[in-house]
Formats: sequence, structure tokens, C-alpha cells
Amino acid sequence: MVNQFQRHSTVRKYWLLMRPHTLTAAIIPVLVGTAIAKIFQLGSEDRINIWLFLAMLLACLLIQAATNMFNEYYDFKKGLDDHESVGIGGAIVRHGMTPKSIFNLAIAFYIIAAILGLFLAAQTSFWLIPVGLLCMAIGYLYTGGPFPISWTPFGEIFSGLFMGMIIILIAFFIQVGHVNGTVVWMSMPIVITIGLINMGNNIRDRVKDKHSGRRTLPILLGKRLSLHVLAAMYIVAYVWVIYTVFFVPGGSIFFLLVLLSFPWPIKAYRRFKKNDTPETMMPAMIATGKTNTFFGLLYALGIYISALLGNI
Repeated sequence: MVNQFQRHSTVRKYWLLMRPHTLTAAIIPVLVGTAIAKIFQLGSEDRINIWLFLAMLLACLLIQAATNMFNEYYDFKKGLDDHESVGIGGAIVRHGMTPKSIFNLAIAFYIIAAILGLFLAAQTSFWLIPVGLLCMAIGYLYTGGPFPISWTPFGEIFSGLFMGMIIILIAFFIQVGHVNGTVVWMSMPIVITIGLINMGNNIRDRVKDKHSGRRTLPILLGKRLSLHVLAAMYIVAYVWVIYTVFFVPGGSIFFLLVLLSFPWPIKAYRRFKKNDTPETMMPAMIATGKTNTFFGLLYALGIYISALLGNI
């Protein structure tokens, strides 16, 4: 009984280390990019290559999990995480894991992701190798290196572009063999919703981050203006989809499924506005993650349905 409890505790410790609430930020872009690829396979005998899809999905999950581990490692090393910290995996300060073991596990995840990347490149194009290496470098440099991205006002931009747009473009490319302006345009709502997960995290942690010397966007803007930006960008994401439906060639009414996710950004905004401590803002932070999850799933579903029905 004790051994079973210990095994459960160990599994839970590693699960929390990967920060599972962030992993959908790696899953959603792969789903959206693959769904858009289905559009461009209409009228042909081509089908989605499930092995390329699964390899891409697993590689992205590993990179995201490793990025979270680098985050925990470097935040601990720089004295940002302690027993009172909110919203972290807590593998070091709460669960007794050593910084070295976490760093080594992150490197192992990167190695496996790199092997999967080589497989994808061998099946499609070796141009994927430098692109993949760049994405992995950004994942590390987000909290590692002499000038961590997470200490600057550009964290939202980097996370949105590299976790959102670039992953969508790669997922699209490995299925179709090229990229185009349509997939770039259609990736933008996901760029926004992923970037706002990062912004929500920075709003929650802005006080402690400021004392640590960080200069994140919410620190520069202040909470009130940050919430205005948050709300405005969520509106842009939904309006972007609506505009695509009615004014962009190939837009489909099924894209409007994303509107079913609209309660979540409202919850995020209201909970941030109502609360002002890291503990009480955790539900708001969770709501930004769920916004990306439900928005992205509904967006991918709408695109895929449209492709299947030949509406695009």
C-alpha cells in the first residue's frame, strides 16, 4: 500500500513538473495547422499522414515540457521561486527534486524531440532542422542564458509567434509540403490566445517579478492598462475569425464555433480585475489557459469540418 502511494506521489510530482495546464499551448497549434492542411488536400487523394502528425505532436509536447523545466530550474537558481511561490510546478521547493535532475530531464526531452525532428525532416525537408533548432533555442532562452526573454517585455510576442505561428506553419508544411499566406493569416488568433496565457502569468506575478528585477509587459503597463490590452487582444482574436468567415476567400461559417469559447476570456478578465494577489488571481490565470484550449479546439474543429464538407 505504501509503495503504491509512493509511486502515485512520484508520478504526480513529475506530472506537475511538466506544468500540464500549459501543454495545450503545444497541442492546439499542431491541431490547427493540421486542420488547415486538410483544406489544401481537398480534391486530391492525399490524406493526413498520421505518423507525421503524431511525431510533430510529441515533439512539441516534449519541447513545451522541457521549457517549463528550464523555467523552474532557472527561476530557482535566480532566487525567484520559494515555498511561498504560486503557480509553479514546485518540484524543487516543494517536492524535493534537485535542480540538476530537472535540468538533465529537460535536456533528455530536448534530445528526444530532436530525434523526432530529424524523422520529420527526413520525411519532408531538411529545412525543418534549422527551424526546429531555433524553436528549441527560444524555449531554452526564455528563462536561460544571459538575457532571458522572460525578463523582458517581449515574452508574449515570442511565446505567441514561436508556440503559435511557427508550430502551425510546421504542422501545415509537413502535411502539404509548402506554406502560404492563408495559413499565416489563419494562425493569428492562436498567436494571440497563446501570447495572452503568458500575459496572464505575468499579470499575476508582476509584483514579485518587479522586485526581482524583471521588466515584463504588465510591469511596464501596470495592472489596469494590462487588463485593457488583454481584453482588446481577445476581442481582436474573435473579430479576426469573424472577418475571415465573411471577407476572406475560403472562410467558412463553421469557423464561428470559436464563439462558444467566449465565456472564458470574460471570466479571465473579470477574475483578474476583481483580485490582486497571486493566490486569488490563479483562477484568472487558469481561465487564460482554458480560453486557448477551447478556442483552439473549436477553431481546429471548425476548420476540419469545413474541409470535410468541401466548404473551403
